[in-house]
Amino acid sequence: MVDSFGYIALTLIVITVASFFVSKNRISSLSSKHKTKSHSLAYYYGLYAAIWTFVPAIILLLLFAVYANQYLETILVSSLREALPELPASFLDLKAAQVKNIANGVLEAEDAVMAEVAREYEVARGQVMNIRFASVMLVGLAGFGYAYFSIAPALESRIIFENFLRNLFFVAAAVAVLTTIGIISSLLFEAFRFFSAYPFLDFFFGTHWAPNAAFKAAGDAATGEVLGSFGMLPVMAGTLLIALIAMLVAVPIGLFAAIYMAEFASRRVRDLVKPTLEILAGIPTVVYGFFAALTAAPFFRSIGLNLGMDVSSQSALAAGGVMGIMIIPFISSLSDDVITAVPQSLRNGAYGLGSTKGETVTRVVLPAALPGLIGAFLLGISRAIGETMIVVMAAGVSANLTANPLESVTTVTVQIVMLLTGDTVFDSPKTLSAFALGITLFLATLMLNIAALSAARRLGEKYD
Repeated sequence: MVDSFGYIALTLIVITVASFFVSKNRISSLSSKHKTKSHSLAYYYGLYAAIWTFVPAIILLLLFAVYANQYLETILVSSLREALPELPASFLDLKAAQVKNIANGVLEAEDAVMAEVAREYEVARGQVMNIRFASVMLVGLAGFGYAYFSIAPALESRIIFENFLRNLFFVAAAVAVLTTIGIISSLLFEAFRFFSAYPFLDFFFGTHWAPNAAFKAAGDAATGEVLGSFGMLPVMAGTLLIALIAMLVAVPIGLFAAIYMAEFASRRVRDLVKPTLEILAGIPTVVYGFFAALTAAPFFRSIGLNLGMDVSSQSALAAGGVMGIMIIPFISSLSDDVITAVPQSLRNGAYGLGSTKGETVTRVVLPAALPGLIGAFLLGISRAIGETMIVVMAAGVSANLTANPLESVTTVTVQIVMLLTGDTVFDSPKTLSAFALGITLFLATLMLNIAALSAARRLGEKYD
């Protein structure tokens, strides 16, 4: 049982809670004994001891979680190589998995050699787990001991705790930033591998997207048939077209709903309408996809046929329209919060100058809320660009370079999913093109966000 991460963490939490109360009682006892007032409240001394007990030990436990398996894997591979010297390197992973299953009791050993390797692996794993439990407990108790004997009325435990919180918040921010940098770096690395095998300009300015055809011809460079097959313009155009249709639906409806709820609705109506709209945000996207494929697309197609227009059974209009409905709750809820946050003094000033309700909303409230509204619109655009399920079900997967919303199109996210699924060699041009699409989409949304935030900042300066 001691090899369980949860058991060790739970034990550590119990020790930490105990250290909190013991240290809290100790400072009260020391203050009474020396008849002096402690620098901080008693529970800060408890927190001081809890930090020393928990933090170093949990860091050590996480390090074991990261490196213990790697260590055991190294030992296992070494044992297999010694026991089965004739085993090809390509079979090592398979044999290692069999040994683990034998050690876990899932499989029966097929021969004495495998049984012996499994026994050695089980012994090594038990030793590592016991060392992990003992070392984590020892570090936790040592931290508690240090804190216990450090506690004194003059100890500035409150300041130490506040410094700990400040450092903790900094670490959290750094982790978020470093994670983003890591994601971008991995995208750039794989995209660079793609561009080393495929012309940069052909990717960004090519008008033909056919990765499967390019994959088949990739082995015959002399034919030159791969050129132009990874042109991303049709894919990016489809993404922008569907996002534009979605925003044309979501922005007016969401914004007007927010204005109504914030400025015109009674409290009773607002308490009913706003939660109802927010429920829509919890509907799974696959349900919207069903609605788009089974209801919206046939509806638009029947209208188009009645008007003598050729409408595809899977169209950008159906996908974008339903996607816009999906985004309405995000924009309406955020816009409502932003409009409500506009100071009442601005409204009172407008009323004092004789403005009507409508004039106050359009000339005072909305301009003051514009920076926040832009943020809400940006969130909606990001959601529209990143949506996949609705597009697959309602817009299709055809990479057509068109501005006609009645035709079938595809988006970047859909193509990324298609490129990275299935039995495909990871380092093939087809698979690597997904990373090129990903980094392109990231840069496009980044520039969009920067431009929108710059505009919002300039507009917001008037109300600072």
